[in-house]
Amino acid sequence: MEIQIDPHTLERAGERGTNEEEIKDVINTGFSISAKYGRIGKAKIYDFKQRRQNEYYEQKRVEVFYLIEGNVITTVTVYVFYGKWEE
Repeated sequence: MEIQIDPHTLERAGERGTNEEEIKDVINTGFSISAKYGRIGKAKIYDFKQRRQNEYYEQKRVEVFYLIEGNVITTVTVYVFYGKWEE
């Protein structure tokens, strides 16, 4: 299936600390999460082990929300959370 990343999603990705490669990875290999308004949500936790805004974080959780129309996945937005999650 083709993945189209909306310009809004890419803009938010840069602001929030992720990129196009991770967005596609979340869509392809992430786990399902609840979403509103008929959208689909997936998330994935990545090792981060870096500082962001003067705080050190072990991991980051990337959540992608998207729609499927025919054979095309179109992203709506992306969120990134920093912290530590149990596996």
